[in-house]
Amino acid sequence: MCIKLGIAVICLAMPLASCDSARRSLDQDRKAVLTAEREWAAAARDGDLDRSVSYMADDAMMFPPAAEPVVGKAAIRQYMASGFATPGFSVNWEPEEVVVADGGDLAYTLARSVYTVPGPDGTIHTVHAKGVAVWRKNADGDWRCVVDIWNEAPPPDVNVDPQN
Repeated sequence: MCIKLGIAVICLAMPLASCDSARRSLDQDRKAVLTAEREWAAAARDGDLDRSVSYMADDAMMFPPAAEPVVGKAAIRQYMASGFATPGFSVNWEPEEVVVADGGDLAYTLARSVYTVPGPDGTIHTVHAKGVAVWRKNADGDWRCVVDIWNEAPPPDVNVDPQN
């Protein structure tokens, strides 16, 4: 009887241990994506083109506001280089949320960002934005951004009434 009870307890505990292991793995992935996103933001803030581009997958796509998609790592490099070379340009963002798919190979981040950009007259403007980045885990375990999309948002201190 004790042997049967022991086997039953082990059989019941195995799926629970597996769930705990999967949860730990997703938590590790969430932390890895968050770290990658923060490192990418630091590289962009520093204007480090090579480091910034290194977070993109070869087949990545960017969807800048009011512009055509930028497809592939080479085109993204050119797009970023143009921004970094613009006098007065800067970007800073912080991920607010990271969600990892149950399969552990895809994730997305939600972020708020602040850009400084020169206007047509050369005056520097501050633009607030919100964005989503989709991340894919490579076979080597590294996370790379495959889709990055953002658009303008009100400044954080502006309350927007969704009814208007």
